[in-house]
Amino acid sequence: MHFPASCRVAIIGGGPAGLMAAETLARQGIQADLFDAMPSLGRKFLLAGRGGLNITHAEDFEAFASRYGARRERIEPLLRAFPPQALRAWVEALGVSTFVGSSGRVFPAGMKAAPLLRAWLTRLREAGLRIHVRHRWTGWTADGALRFVSPEGERHVRADATLLALGGGSWARLGSDGAWVPVLAGRGVNIAPLEPANCGFVVASPRTRPDAGWSAHFRERFAGEPLKSIALAVDGVEAPMRPGEAMISDDGIEGSLVYALSASIRERLKTNGRAILRLDLAPGRSLERVRAEVAHPRGARSLASHLQSRVGITGVRMALLRECLSAAELADPACLAERIKALPLELVAARPLDEAISSAGGVCFEDLDEALMLKSLPGVFCSGEMLDWDAPTGGYLLTACLAAGRRAGEGIAAWLAGR
Repeated sequence: MHFPASCRVAIIGGGPAGLMAAETLARQGIQADLFDAMPSLGRKFLLAGRGGLNITHAEDFEAFASRYGARRERIEPLLRAFPPQALRAWVEALGVSTFVGSSGRVFPAGMKAAPLLRAWLTRLREAGLRIHVRHRWTGWTADGALRFVSPEGERHVRADATLLALGGGSWARLGSDGAWVPVLAGRGVNIAPLEPANCGFVVASPRTRPDAGWSAHFRERFAGEPLKSIALAVDGVEAPMRPGEAMISDDGIEGSLVYALSASIRERLKTNGRAILRLDLAPGRSLERVRAEVAHPRGARSLASHLQSRVGITGVRMALLRECLSAAELADPACLAERIKALPLELVAARPLDEAISSAGGVCFEDLDEALMLKSLPGVFCSGEMLDWDAPTGGYLLTACLAAGRRAGEGIAAWLAGR
């Protein structure tokens, strides 16, 4: 492809999608200008990697693609063009080795995001990327120039092509504040409402209290406690119990297992105003076995001692049973066994959007062509989390953002070459 020396591309958003688009363009010989509202790039990427950066997952492609739910049809072609294996090779080409953890998740050596981002930005700058921080995009001027609020005041920039990679609506303090929604909506772009994804949920008050959330005693003793080796399912969703881990929060439940089910939980909340989560507190035992163990005579032992010795129920699991069940249910061995295998938690709301790890909703794919260009705004492309898709944690979010950034970069190059 041949591009005029005067060709100018503006990338707005310095997260993974924007940076990958810049790299894709650089390989085509196109130097871009990247604008970001924050003082430095990749802030959400760095924070997400603070506890161990999960870059992708090593499961087979069919299982991997299934994690994108209702938007799989639009995300899968992007993943096929830049699959998890290619992402690992890309990371290693930056001088950072990778390894597969016991859960199948893929991490960089050292498990930190900062070394990877430093190496990436060094390579991009060497390739000619021009970076402009503290530039907040506010839309377009009447004659089509990009408008930015910068430390020097309002700035107008003309571009032959523009990529919007502005993130979703979670973690506003890191730049993903959803401020772009009214700007694009004002231009006639269809946008699905931003909603919390990979988030915690608030439980209805167990039993008789009128307020939502746990009892004061349970919250003070167990908020922040992990629920390991459990399984969860959402009532009304035809799917087997999903094994994994969760965590008790101040007013409900969160954690990786809950995040994996968040799309189903959101749909039940929209449809019914509530969602029932079923917890299997003893996933390694069948219901029949639990019934037999719970019904075994316990003599003078307390119920807690009996359940610990017979079923392995201790700590926060035992406390959950006491929090959620009445005295009569705890005293009925058959009922207790059933609750151990399927303890119902009524969820009444998601935690606020700004607390979520990621957001669902965004620019509808129906408004985009295959290259991720807005059909109503030629030369304007969208990518990353601001598109209408979501996925659980486990490397799926980052992989799709990078794959979408790559596709947008290729789309911009092809569009410029065809002008």
